[in-house]
Amino acid sequence: MKKLFGGLNLTWPKLIIFAVIAGVYTGLMALLPVTAGTSFADISITFEWWVLFGILIIVNSRSPLDSGLKCLVFFLISQPLVYLVQVPFNVYGWGIFRYYPGWFIWTLFTFPMGFIGWYMKKDKWWGLLILVPILIFVGYHYLGFLRETRTYFPNHLLSAIFCAVTVIIYPLFIFKDRRIRLAGLAISLAIVLMMSVLGFTMGKRVYNTVVMVSGGSAGVEFDDTWQAGIADEDLGKVYIDYNESIEDYLVKAEFTGTGKTTFTMESPTGEKRVFELTVNKDSTDLVEITAETGQ
Repeated sequence: MKKLFGGLNLTWPKLIIFAVIAGVYTGLMALLPVTAGTSFADISITFEWWVLFGILIIVNSRSPLDSGLKCLVFFLISQPLVYLVQVPFNVYGWGIFRYYPGWFIWTLFTFPMGFIGWYMKKDKWWGLLILVPILIFVGYHYLGFLRETRTYFPNHLLSAIFCAVTVIIYPLFIFKDRRIRLAGLAISLAIVLMMSVLGFTMGKRVYNTVVMVSGGSAGVEFDDTWQAGIADEDLGKVYIDYNESIEDYLVKAEFTGTGKTTFTMESPTGEKRVFELTVNKDSTDLVEITAETGQ
């Protein structure tokens, strides 16, 4: 581990190969259906792995300029490759690059971050001040994954563990001074503890959405005299609400899980419309099963 954090001979050819492997791997994880919604696909969405990659580049660089340039080139190569790998298989084709500008802005910031970050190698107390914002940033990712794991267990469990572990090991392996390492460890443990408490007190992740609009594509005209319900209440709850902006009724939902269930709309006269409702992490699918007329 010590060799990984400062003992590697990170030449430019090795850096480029590293960038290509990281970009292609990330693109594949975003592309494969089997990884969707799991920790393996998180690398294509969030920053925790890229923070690790950046730190490894920083601690294995020879100078601040070397560090900044290598961080910049690494991300300039790897990030476009993430999207390029997906072009032949994505419905948007080359249009998938619409998601790249945000990552490109982050890429531009990698030069100053790599340049400043190199000074952590000086093993001074102010090096810990450079690291602390990174620890908080990864700690915030840990909080998000912890809530995701509680909601969609066991999905994102590996990402939550990865974030907690890296927050703890960064100060232990970046610094050599015992006092700085202990201070960094104390800060890391405090961040993990605080985020853990927040993760459990804030509760599960809630997906708020609209399942149905009165007179919409489902063909159901309803008002607040109707009853809406789902068979599996462990997935969350649904309710009818009036929307002032469109001046019509909606069936709103607060989902805390994913899966399939039966969604029923029932009128005051006993008319029922029954649907199969599939709840995904960030979307829903509704297919009508039966339409029953009350007596």
